Amino acid sequence: MVEVTGAQLVAESLKAQKVEYMFGIVGVPVIEVAMAAQAAGIKYVGMRNEQAACYAASAVGYMTGRPGACLVVSGPGLIHALGGMANANMNCWPVIVIGGSSDRNQETAGAFQEFPQVEACRLYSKFSARPSSLEAIPSVMEKAVRTSIYGRPGAVYVDIAGDMVNAKVERTKVRGVSCCSPPPVSLADHTAVTEAVALLKAAKAPLVIIGKGAAYGRAEAVLREFVETSGLLFLPTPMGKGVVPDDHPNCVSAARSRALLQADVVLLLGARLNWILHFGLPPRFNPNVKIIQVDLCAEEMGNNVRPAAALLGDIKAVVSQLVALIKKDGWKYPSNTEWWSMLREKAAANTKISKALALRATPQMNYYTVFHHISELLPHDCIIVSEGANTMDVGRTMLNNSLPRHRLDAGTFGTMGVGLGFAVAAAAVERSREKGRRVVCVEGDSAFGFSGMEVETMCRYNLPVVIIVVNNNGIYSGVDAETWKEMAKLGDLTSVAPPVSLLPEARYDEVMTAFGGRGFLVRTVEELRSALQTSLSDWENPSLLNVLIDPSSDRKQQEFPWLTRSNL
Repeated sequence: MVEVTGAQLVAESLKAQKVEYMFGIVGVPVIEVAMAAQAAGIKYVGMRNEQAACYAASAVGYMTGRPGACLVVSGPGLIHALGGMANANMNCWPVIVIGGSSDRNQETAGAFQEFPQVEACRLYSKFSARPSSLEAIPSVMEKAVRTSIYGRPGAVYVDIAGDMVNAKVERTKVRGVSCCSPPPVSLADHTAVTEAVALLKAAKAPLVIIGKGAAYGRAEAVLREFVETSGLLFLPTPMGKGVVPDDHPNCVSAARSRALLQADVVLLLGARLNWILHFGLPPRFNPNVKIIQVDLCAEEMGNNVRPAAALLGDIKAVVSQLVALIKKDGWKYPSNTEWWSMLREKAAANTKISKALALRATPQMNYYTVFHHISELLPHDCIIVSEGANTMDVGRTMLNNSLPRHRLDAGTFGTMGVGLGFAVAAAAVERSREKGRRVVCVEGDSAFGFSGMEVETMCRYNLPVVIIVVNNNGIYSGVDAETWKEMAKLGDLTSVAPPVSLLPEARYDEVMTAFGGRGFLVRTVEELRSALQTSLSDWENPSLLNVLIDPSSDRKQQEFPWLTRSNL
């Protein structure tokens, strides 16, 4: 008679479903689950905060198409992970959260860290359940993983009672469950595809918007074929960058505002008309714009703007349909139109302004100076993780991506604190793939503070992440050291310091050094270039560049900021 524990069943079931990575923080009652996962061949990364662990596991889901697992303890441990689950659900990224919970015979008795975990997670996930017995664990795990990747991807939760972790059952009594099949692929209705192509042909100012759904759907090859066959101009959303390379001649990112405002037909590929795209409404969009919407979620069709054509299906398959029809007709959008010329001119003008800001001679660096020199040194195939207010916004325009799923940022939920968890995940995946691509995490100083202790995780596992903290002493803006001292003389800083201010010139570089990584304090362009070149060439240690910039530095004036109020 061979017996198996609940912990072993959890680990073996995850492995059977091709879950390769687990991130978490262990304690009673899940220590044995992490050990069993390692024994089953799953890579376990111990994090310093459950939120960061969940961010990391969800990033693995986005990058690989298979959910990462997040392992947490009961009560507060799970509650900390809820932020990561909500972020994954909003981003449509698959992740499986596994939480230990109170022993079943202690429920309602005031058990240690007792909390209604299954019920709580229903608000933050697609699926939330507790196996009723040890024998049920494999089937529940299969359904959880399948649910996380089928349809619109998202978070799932599986609860494991504490007394089930070390309980045993005869292996012969446990029914084996095979790996779930890949998500089914559906095509759009042929009539809708024909309507979409007719709208594009009739458009004077057509625009393709490429969202992160296209990146997740592995549509990069067929999308590039579509862009080059059709001759259409395209605009990537923040995490749609790199699906078609940012330096492609048809990319109009540098003229984003003008492109959105004056397009008369928009082909929306795996993107949503939410706040990131200003709901598709005026004043950001042409009030008469016609939307062609491609999405795998029927409920998404018509959110905020009724589509002129709705193409429901897998994005890779639907774009293949569009390519086939365009090739059959032999149509291509002319490259000598007024629309093309206007956007080229606007893009060139905006690029010139950004370059002038970057090269402006000032006592302290600004955002544009920092990003100009970073962009010159970054490898074209590196994975860029970015978060922060101005740091992320300016970085989106100045740091190009050449490959899909190589841009990770605050995403649909606008979540700050995701950066270091994403960077840990990206580095772990890249190490397994042996691709040798660098992970560069560009953080605002406020954003870094949310998950700063994860630098210890990077050092513990020797993950060669390069962190660049663009430090302006505050949230949006800060004050310089002298002003801070003068404010302190006025009385209690809790009464006089601006709420957006942080400690001037905080030594984030020394945090990295304290754990054995490499820290650099950067004040000048020369120091920035030298530190970044040194860090990129070091494959053994993580690095942190603490880049001090002018506390009053801001991005150039925007005609339409991200949170433009729409005429609802």
